Amino acid sequence: MVEMRKTREGFGRALVELGEENPDIVVLVGDLSGSTMVNFFEEAFPERFFNVGIAEQNMMNIAAGLAAKDKIPFLATYGAFASCRAADQIRVTVCYSDLNVNIGGAHGGISVGKDGATHQAMEEISIMRSMPNMRLIVPCDFWETKKATKAIAAIPHPCYIRFGRENVPVITDEDTLFEFGKGYILREGGDLSIFACGVMVYEALEAADELSNENIDARVINLHTIKPIDREIIVKAASETGAVVTAEEHQIYGGFGSAIAEVIVQEQPVPMEFVAVQDRFGVSGNPEQLMERFGLKSRNIVEKAKTVLKRK
Repeated sequence: MVEMRKTREGFGRALVELGEENPDIVVLVGDLSGSTMVNFFEEAFPERFFNVGIAEQNMMNIAAGLAAKDKIPFLATYGAFASCRAADQIRVTVCYSDLNVNIGGAHGGISVGKDGATHQAMEEISIMRSMPNMRLIVPCDFWETKKATKAIAAIPHPCYIRFGRENVPVITDEDTLFEFGKGYILREGGDLSIFACGVMVYEALEAADELSNENIDARVINLHTIKPIDREIIVKAASETGAVVTAEEHQIYGGFGSAIAEVIVQEQPVPMEFVAVQDRFGVSGNPEQLMERFGLKSRNIVEKAKTVLKRK
């Protein structure tokens, strides 16, 4: 059986460790302490914890003020609220001043399930990566989220970390190598390359197993950092395999696949296919059923892999 854990727990546990290591770490939340699991930090360091209520725009400005006074703020809310409702404050107050504000975008993608379209954030990658000075990371599991959270604390610039709600497969461990800004090959292969982030990394590995049964050798790359993107690993994979598929739990426009395509078209043009949400809003439902409905499962990656190989 595959171990299952919540990525948001990795975020919450990392904040406690950071708080123990550095008294300048502070945490803000938009009335979602339990949902975002920053309640762990609240219990450990109540004097450094601020619940600003359902006021995400104000929360961004407060965090910016704390950063301007040499604190290292982490804030948490649903990704839909952080990236859309507070976009102006992130752009003008946080990014324009290049402040060390770390934004936890919880319940990203369709993992929020029954809460429906208003809470299902499927645009944050495209919004956040377009902001000058912003760094963006989408970890794949509990351990990677924990490591990513600790890593961005040391980056003196705005950072956005996207994580989900549900239990997801644990595919790394406490000792797995992690470096912000670097992609990792999880499975070698020479016929095509599958790039994935977040929950889609597990689906990509499953797809590679399915493809191997048909004698198709797929390379799987976990590209957790989307900005700055690891151009070297993208170019090398495109050059060596000659075909690329990308997989993301996000809108097809302007997201993870688009970021990789920008590198491909500039440096190593090869056929590409994209697994993503096809320009539509979410709906209420069971998260696993929604993954099927939106075409975000391993079988969809397999289909795109066969399509791209015909164009190779």
